[in-house]
Amino acid sequence: MTVKVVALIKSKDAISRDEFLNFWQVEHPAFVWEMPGVVQYVQSPAIEHRKGWPYSGMAELYFDTVADVATAFRSPAADALREHEHHFIEDIQWFLASETPVPQPVPVEK
Repeated sequence: MTVKVVALIKSKDAISRDEFLNFWQVEHPAFVWEMPGVVQYVQSPAIEHRKGWPYSGMAELYFDTVADVATAFRSPAADALREHEHHFIEDIQWFLASETPVPQPVPVEK
């Protein structure tokens, strides 16, 4: 079973959206990929909207096992990752999840 870390991210108020996205999308991936066991990394930045969203974006880090998650976040690479996050993340809430594909229902003929 693949497991993923789902992280809900709030950017620092003191930086612009462009600065946040540069830190997150340009600089930060190198830190993520240095952690052992990461098999996929997906970023989902919130779309700009007149309404202020509660989060600036979501990140998903995929691993083969929960043990791999623990190993990655105990590694020296995770220390460097967390240090980098201090530059652009105000708050981060996360949880571990698995995925359950949900098929589209077959239409019932009437």
